[in-house]
Amino acid sequence: MMAISCFRKSFVMLLILSLLIFPLSCVTTKYVSIAEEKIPSDTYTEKGMSAEIEIKPMTPQTLGLPEKGPLKITVKDAVLIALENNRSLAVERINPSIQKTFEDQERAVFDPTVEAEVSTKRNNSKSLNQSGSYTESSLNDVHQGSISLKEFFPTGTFVEAEAITETTDSALYNEPYSSTRLGLSVTQSLLRGYGTDVNLALLRQSQIETNITQYELRGFSEYLLAHVETTYWDYALSQRQIEIVEESLKIAKQQIADTEEMIRVGTMAEAELAAVQAEVAAQQQGLINARSTMESTRLRLLRFLNPPGQSFWDREVNLVHPPTLPEIKLDEVETHVEVAIRMRPEMNQAKLDIQKEKIEIVRTKNGMLPRMDLFITFGKTGYADSFSGSVNDINGENYDVKVGLNFEYPIFNRDAEAQHKRALLRRDQAEMALDNLKQLVELDVRNAYIEVNRTKEQITASTATRKFQEEKLRIETEKFRVGLSTNFFVAQAQRDLLASRISEVQAVVNYLKALISFYRLEGSLLERRGIAAPGHDSMEYSTKNK
Repeated sequence: MMAISCFRKSFVMLLILSLLIFPLSCVTTKYVSIAEEKIPSDTYTEKGMSAEIEIKPMTPQTLGLPEKGPLKITVKDAVLIALENNRSLAVERINPSIQKTFEDQERAVFDPTVEAEVSTKRNNSKSLNQSGSYTESSLNDVHQGSISLKEFFPTGTFVEAEAITETTDSALYNEPYSSTRLGLSVTQSLLRGYGTDVNLALLRQSQIETNITQYELRGFSEYLLAHVETTYWDYALSQRQIEIVEESLKIAKQQIADTEEMIRVGTMAEAELAAVQAEVAAQQQGLINARSTMESTRLRLLRFLNPPGQSFWDREVNLVHPPTLPEIKLDEVETHVEVAIRMRPEMNQAKLDIQKEKIEIVRTKNGMLPRMDLFITFGKTGYADSFSGSVNDINGENYDVKVGLNFEYPIFNRDAEAQHKRALLRRDQAEMALDNLKQLVELDVRNAYIEVNRTKEQITASTATRKFQEEKLRIETEKFRVGLSTNFFVAQAQRDLLASRISEVQAVVNYLKALISFYRLEGSLLERRGIAAPGHDSMEYSTKNK
């Protein structure tokens, strides 16, 4: 009786142990920390661009977009429409959700499982009688049912509770025979497979993969935003270029009329007409090219915006913002480099890759250990001539208990050692890749910083050039009126002025585009436009190997 009491106490302790282990199935460990984010003080807002843009599901009505007719949009409108409607972005948005399903798969490893089985079997056989003098036939019907609850815990513990009942109806006996057993078994890994670090490794790696897709989505969003704004300003440039060429062409045509009149009255030789006609033809050719460029840019902008309506390719686009010079001052280039290293999506992805490899090292290092599991099985069985009787007999003195160790170890263990070595090499490779990427990011930012300053200086230079060309044309025109110049020199001055006027607008657009590219390479474009996007948090990284 003392032995039975002792086993009952052990059974109760095993139940308590399983209840204590159960909550660990939901354990997740935070494996990243968030660095405080700072952006240089040169954040600027385009004219009419809101500093805070909250992205919500929008409809054409909430955006104020007609489904037909011309689109009249600002830079902010273009950004919002593209973020809401662009099909490429819609495709990319699905990736984090797809990756999240892999997380659910890894969590499913720790989900409890219920198994049940019902079977019936008939066995018609012959066997020797007890004296061994002859054989006798026997017909046995066996009815069996079982149900079990299994669960694997992140601690490396496997718990199974089961109930089995069996009823045998044999021709050799007058009454059927039933047995019912309730059992609990616990298996705990002591070496390989022990602890949450190794058993949660795949889940944590899957969570990191989900974070990586968030940064990929962020990078694509910045790429899209940069292209939308760049195309917006290219389209504005095309429109302004057409206006400038049309104005110049109008003047050139007027000069043809004046020259023809002067030839008619005999104050100018007919040979002077060729230079003016050549200039008009050249400007008409330039106007054709400008209109073609504007049309191509309009289609590209519409592709990014994907506005409502069945067919939007023929819709006109009217821009509210002309290219204007924003008043900003960049910080020192080192400050922008620091921001890029902290905020560039590629940098954060590379840091997450290193975290993945470090987790893999923990997993593969544990895999080199021998397998040694402690197992405990305890059960109570009842016997009777019926199912209900066998259930009631479970409280009797019949029991079974088993305690032991399982041990397994490959003699050479080359597979586990190869996996661990590969994990170490990949970790080293990921760290070297991060160092290389950091250098490339700094190169990008420094080159973009130089380009921003260059394009800003070009604005002043192009303005001065345009003023000198205006004065040159004025002087050449006055000289022509008093007979000291020819149509050729006047036409040449007109051509130079036309080029300088276009170059002046081009310089402003180039500066705007250089700023957009600079902020994208810095990784701060979304923040500077007040747009919240996944992957905002910067990842901390330590080179200390675990």
